[in-house]
Amino acid sequence: MKNIYRFTFLLVLFLFSNFSGNAQTPLELISPDGKIAIHIRADDYVEFEVLHDSSAVLEYSRISMNVNEDEVLGLKPRIKKRIPVFVDDTIIPVIAEKFKYIHENYTELLLVCKGDYNIRFRAYNNGIAWRFETEFKEDITVNKENLVLNFPSGSNIWFPEEESFFSHNERYYLYEDINLISADRFCSLPALVEVPSNHKVLITESGLNDYPGMWLKGTGSNALRGLFPGVALEEEQIKDRNVKVTRYADYIALTLGTRNFPWRILAIEENDAGLITNQLSYLLADTCAIADPSWIKPGKVAWDWWNANNIYGVDFKAGINTETYKYYIDFAAENGIEYIIMDEGWYELGNLLKVVPAIDMDEIVAYANSKNVGVILWVVWKTLENQWDRAFNKFESWGIKGIKVDFMQRDDQWMVNYYHRVAAEAANRHLLVDFHGSYKPAGLRRQYPNVISREGVRGLEQSKWSDANTPDHNVTIPFIRMVAGPMDYTPGAMVNANKENFRAINTRPMSMGTRCHQLAMYVVYESPLQMLCDNPSNYLKEPECMEFLSSVPTVWDSTIVLSGSVSKYIAVARKTGNEWFIGAMTNWDNRTMEIDLSFLGEGKYTVTIWRDGVNADRYASDFEKTNISAASTDKLTIKLAKGGGWVARITRK
Repeated sequence: MKNIYRFTFLLVLFLFSNFSGNAQTPLELISPDGKIAIHIRADDYVEFEVLHDSSAVLEYSRISMNVNEDEVLGLKPRIKKRIPVFVDDTIIPVIAEKFKYIHENYTELLLVCKGDYNIRFRAYNNGIAWRFETEFKEDITVNKENLVLNFPSGSNIWFPEEESFFSHNERYYLYEDINLISADRFCSLPALVEVPSNHKVLITESGLNDYPGMWLKGTGSNALRGLFPGVALEEEQIKDRNVKVTRYADYIALTLGTRNFPWRILAIEENDAGLITNQLSYLLADTCAIADPSWIKPGKVAWDWWNANNIYGVDFKAGINTETYKYYIDFAAENGIEYIIMDEGWYELGNLLKVVPAIDMDEIVAYANSKNVGVILWVVWKTLENQWDRAFNKFESWGIKGIKVDFMQRDDQWMVNYYHRVAAEAANRHLLVDFHGSYKPAGLRRQYPNVISREGVRGLEQSKWSDANTPDHNVTIPFIRMVAGPMDYTPGAMVNANKENFRAINTRPMSMGTRCHQLAMYVVYESPLQMLCDNPSNYLKEPECMEFLSSVPTVWDSTIVLSGSVSKYIAVARKTGNEWFIGAMTNWDNRTMEIDLSFLGEGKYTVTIWRDGVNADRYASDFEKTNISAASTDKLTIKLAKGGGWVARITRK
């Protein structure tokens, strides 16, 4: 469904009143609902401010781009044309991460500038975006992109601080006054700013292609500056996986002269809950490049690495061997789990073509096919690059369903292009891709929906060696990292601990927070390829939990955020088909919440509930499963233990 109006009568009147006059008169772009206004000045520089309900969420901020030897796009701009556009559209995503249908509604202003470049601004009802576009005949060198974001005095930030451009981008979020972020500190994206009016402004990007990723650095003031890794000139490889850039160029990209640069996004929400359903990262991405993506199949995955293959109660030696993976396949088949993953250990590191002697890949894949279970293989990115054609040919001949590509840890221009090459080649072979050791989602999943999930998040693996992955962190990432796109956090721990009795044990891991805190992640966290991190032997001892884990979907027709506050709590209702699921999580504070069921249709419903047990504050694995009847007129009062959770499956009677 599409409804695009160009130069309709009312819009022409609006634009004429706002865009007439000389270059010194600020241009104004208003969101469709009238709440967001972008004021653009194009005098000596291109600068803009952003208001929401007349409150400044961004003060006048400057953008420009230095290209070739001495050209500065945005310096003393001479605007040749101002082209307005209004779009009201409905998008049907290939993978329904949040919604089966996405409403796209925005106003746009394209500034066509003398010097063969444009600047395009968009105003949505929940944020704004802009990008540079060039029309040079020859290839260009981008020396730097200049971005200074000036926030109102008194603004705070959740700052995912980094130490180096060589990073998995798996960070905790430091909540600080922006003034305290000095010029020698920087972070990856997304980052979340809280302005004095209490609006939340999330900074991220989309449409990233043939260009480095954007980072942010402090200034010791209310401003943040854009930061970009230069083109990699020299590298050092350590073992099979870590390839560090040892010398960067003083320019950030060598690229086509005629192209669109990445969108810079400010997602703006009046309340925290709105961040969960903000879709700007997806909407501003390039459209699908796969002619027929119908083969792409979301689902859940039985995972081996987190639990160190600690299966038990079997008559064979557990480990990285054919018998163990057939056991995973049986577990998956019996519980409606679509995939298993074979993580590190199935091949001799450095050679994807040399399977370890204890693994018979043909037998495993044939057995999985007989059970209607797909096999996904973990690979080191550098080994895949070195053995590109032979490796992809081998994957295709085996008949696997996907690859988990790991340890890139960079987003300079070359590495960003590597992601695109993997996505395209995998699509040609009908392979899913799950990127680990990766930067945040930046639009690739819409262009190549076989890129079905990615890491770039401080996930549950941290609990194997750290006590820092707390419930507070777990209720922070949905409002920040997840706004950029799906996150492969890898939930599902069946051994759970509170703050006092948690221990980081690499080969016998546990999670912080309650059992229901883990279950709720399957509703709250978005990942169309969702892991079950614990071992099948533990799950088989928990049939009531498996009843939930077997039934919960990984893609959704509809999402409703019932309540939420960054780093404190969240409650989300999601629907697939005729069933609703609700997930609620809290930080280390126990909490009572009210769940309003008015989103349900008429009639009576059966609500199956998994909730923290009465002793969950002492023994975090304690939970209770119960059934009640309910209707849309009901409100449920739920209690969450410290680090707790609550989930429900709702079916019509």
